[in-house]
Amino acid sequence: MKKAIFYTELSYPLALIIMAFAAAFTEKAAFGMSMVVAPAYIIHLKVSEFFPWFTFGISEYCFQGLLILLTVIIMRRFKLSYIFSLVTAVIYGTLLDTAIYLISGLPTGTVALRILYFIIGTVLCSIAVSLFFHTYFSPEAYELIVKELSSKTKININKIKTAYDCFSTLIAILLSFIFFGFGVFRGVSWGTVVCALINGFLISRFTRLLEHFFEFKNRLRIEKIFL
Repeated sequence: MKKAIFYTELSYPLALIIMAFAAAFTEKAAFGMSMVVAPAYIIHLKVSEFFPWFTFGISEYCFQGLLILLTVIIMRRFKLSYIFSLVTAVIYGTLLDTAIYLISGLPTGTVALRILYFIIGTVLCSIAVSLFFHTYFSPEAYELIVKELSSKTKININKIKTAYDCFSTLIAILLSFIFFGFGVFRGVSWGTVVCALINGFLISRFTRLLEHFFEFKNRLRIEKIFL
C-alpha cells in the first residue's frame, strides 16, 4: 500500500490544537487531569485563588519554563531549540485557554457524559504526542525532556515517556497535599492514574497507526534551526 505524504510542518499546529482540546476535555470530565498537565493544573488552582487572571494556560507555560530549565541542567548544555520549546508552550497555553472557553457550554450533568469527555481527552492527548514526535519543530517541554532523556540514555522513547508520566503523577499528588492539605486530591483522581498507566501504550499504538498510513516528510529546509 502506497503511503500518503504527511508533511511534518503540518504535524506541529495539529498537535498543538489537539493537545489543547485534550486538556480541555479532561478538565471538563473532572476525573483528574492527565499526569502530564496535572502539576500545572494544580498550581493554577492554588494561584488563581489569589490572582484570578492566572489561567490554566498561563500556569502551563510557566511550569514548562521550569521543565526547560531542568532539561538544561540534566543535559548540561543549552540549545536554541529550548527557546523554541518555550515559544511552543506559550502558544499551547493560549490555545488551551481558548479550547476551555469553546467547550465551556458543554453539559456535564451525567457521569456518562463525563466519562465520554475523559475518553476523548485521553485519546486526543495520545494522538497529539504522536504528532509531536513526527515534527522537527520544538515540542512542548513535556515532550522535549522525554526526547532529550531518550537521546542521552539510549532508552526507548516510549519507556521514557511512561516513566516520566508516572513521576509527574507523583509530583501532582505531592503538590495537591502541599497546597490543599494531606489526603486532599485536587486535579488528581483515578483518571490521572489510568492515564499514567496507558498513555505510553496508546502513544506507541497511534504512532504505528500514523506511520502505517503516512510517510512523514519535511517540506521546508529549516529543520536544522530546531535541532
